[in-house]
Amino acid sequence: SHPGKSGRSGPHSYHSPGQMPVVTLTTTLASDSYRDSTSSWSFAMSENTDQPLSEQSIVFFDGVCGLCSHTVDFLLRLDRGGRLKFAPLQGETAAQLVPKKVREDLNTFVFSSNGQLHYRSGAMARILMTIGGLWSVPGALLWLIPFPLRNLGYRIVARMRYRLFGKHEACRLPTVEERRRFLD
Repeated sequence: SHPGKSGRSGPHSYHSPGQMPVVTLTTTLASDSYRDSTSSWSFAMSENTDQPLSEQSIVFFDGVCGLCSHTVDFLLRLDRGGRLKFAPLQGETAAQLVPKKVREDLNTFVFSSNGQLHYRSGAMARILMTIGGLWSVPGALLWLIPFPLRNLGYRIVARMRYRLFGKHEACRLPTVEERRRFLD
């Protein structure tokens, strides 16, 4: 039994009134080089939605990387339907959902969707498919590129990203309009 639970059984157990619900998730990390790992996490529900974090589409990014910040800006413009949420790999949401080994390797873009984590180029393909519309086509085409070749290109860009796009002193701060889309 988890400390502070009210005695309810099942995957959704609640703390006393005024506290955030806690959800335990067991998921298989089914993509890229982490594909054979399974992990369990307990985490709170997001404050800005009734959905558990595991059921939301969350883009995890290196909060101090210039390229990552540009990518987040690009995705915010593309995702007019508001399907995507965003959180830095250095934040609390990532600590709850992303394995420590992955969080420490800031060369990895991560996408969480329906309890599955996707990494690197696989994350970008899944993000584009989640946005939908015409963006599903490049997402599907990217997904069809063989995994080793797809991630080779990703790793080359990841190694040079600070040199090419700079490094910020702090994580990107969302605008007032964007705040509901950011979890940390």
